[in-house]
Amino acid sequence: MLTDVIIEDARWQELAFEALAEEAAHQTLGHLDLNAEGFEIAVLACDDNRIAELNTEFRDKPTPTNVLSWPSEERGASEDGGTPDAPEISFPEMPEELGDIAISYDTCAREAVTVNKPIADHVTHLVVHGVLHLLGYDHIRDKDATLMEGLEVQILGKMGLSDPYRDIDGV
Repeated sequence: MLTDVIIEDARWQELAFEALAEEAAHQTLGHLDLNAEGFEIAVLACDDNRIAELNTEFRDKPTPTNVLSWPSEERGASEDGGTPDAPEISFPEMPEELGDIAISYDTCAREAVTVNKPIADHVTHLVVHGVLHLLGYDHIRDKDATLMEGLEVQILGKMGLSDPYRDIDGV
């Protein structure tokens, strides 16, 4: 298994979150020509209280958020819009840890209602987003954001899901 999921909030089980996270992570790595069997991602499926604690501790932002990620190492490109360094497998017999993701049910559910999408579709987008962060993609700089969002749209499209940015912008 690519993902090692810890469910702290039982509401996640209604979404079959373990399978959803596994599929989204597989699709993301596959799109980037990375063999999922060589990697591992820890995913915490929690609620707003827990993610607010994590957001406070790691980002000094005492509020809930939808998804947080902690890459195992820095892979980001130095130039805006550049491709991050691909992760390398150190020991072929052991999966390489890409990092950790935490995702909040409460915030995801609210956002899904706001954008009028099924929660499973919105959560799939956020898992793809989190995995891309683990792989060094980011959205702070403009060209980086364009690259990352383009990859998200492509990956989600292959999964049969609509462009989450077009839907939000009303285009």
